[in-house]
Amino acid sequence: MKKAVLRIAFASFAALLFVAGSAWAAGSNSSSNTISLDAKMINGEVYVKASAVTNALGGTGTYDAKSGKYAYTPANQIPDVVKKVSPSVVGIIGKVKGYDNRYALAHGTGFVWKADGQIVTNAHVVKDLTSIVVVTADGKQFNGKTLYIDETSDIAVVKVNATGMQPVTFAPIPLTIQAGEQVVAIGTPVSFSLRNTATSGILSGMNRSVSSYYKLLQTDAAINPGNSGGPLVNMKGQVIGINSMKFVSDDVDNLGFSIPVDTVQYVLSHFTKYGKVNRASLGVELEESWSAIVGLPTDEPLTITKVTSDAAKNAGIQNGDQLYAVAGTQVSSIVEVNELLKSYLPDQSIEITLLSDGDIVTKKIKLSAWTQK
Repeated sequence: MKKAVLRIAFASFAALLFVAGSAWAAGSNSSSNTISLDAKMINGEVYVKASAVTNALGGTGTYDAKSGKYAYTPANQIPDVVKKVSPSVVGIIGKVKGYDNRYALAHGTGFVWKADGQIVTNAHVVKDLTSIVVVTADGKQFNGKTLYIDETSDIAVVKVNATGMQPVTFAPIPLTIQAGEQVVAIGTPVSFSLRNTATSGILSGMNRSVSSYYKLLQTDAAINPGNSGGPLVNMKGQVIGINSMKFVSDDVDNLGFSIPVDTVQYVLSHFTKYGKVNRASLGVELEESWSAIVGLPTDEPLTITKVTSDAAKNAGIQNGDQLYAVAGTQVSSIVEVNELLKSYLPDQSIEITLLSDGDIVTKKIKLSAWTQK
């Protein structure tokens, strides 16, 4: 299987033909089957508030005082989720830099983050776009500009001149999700005329590392070119991730990936505070073990192949040292290190555990500012 990344969905027949043999970037949330509700025991009977039922399960209920009956109508789950989230989902289209052809357009998806017109999408959707146009679910069009962009996480924010837009609701973090939960993806697959297309599936897995700097969610909900930047939502209508990538081949089906909401929130908070992601680095380059590279379970350490910061050099870190733990947590992959460093800023100090000159040592080093390689 050829592996590649489709940066944006081109509005051309040639792009559709390319789907056949490559990997393209594409454009109930309880942790168990048990729901805990407040209740009271009265004369041996357990009573639960009707409002607690509708808050937990969705749906509606009405009480008839004359008959003393309470009529509960369950939520029509997927249609209700789509109805709730769709007003916050937008299509994004624009001209491709370097192309003069009027039909050289590319598109993706985004969703409203703030009511003042801030739209979250993938960095790969907008990085090569000019003359950006954002179209809402009700057909309103706005000129957009890229406000923030972080290619490392593949997250960007587009700003439009609008007020009173309907923001999405993010799922609480840390995420309490498990494989097998039902999810819905909403986006603009293949053609811009297919805006607000909804597909459903399950959460296939968590903590995936697929050509990514941070961990991803995996889903079998249909994600196609143009879905990039759209939301992956749970059955409460809460966003749990941004759809960003899929694998496509004649013998591969339903392998889509989303950036989890904890990474989304991390990036957006840095955009707001610093205007960029103020990412920290250990000041070294790392190499994973063979087992980690091929995906075998392993506790083998990472090998330091290059020391890049003065702070790491001053701490006595050398090429060939083996990294076992960061901040007291064992690490075996570069993505695990990146995830841990989300809690830190440059110039903060951190403890790392190494095998150096035959000895296991713990050293305290000052983190450096991460730079794009």
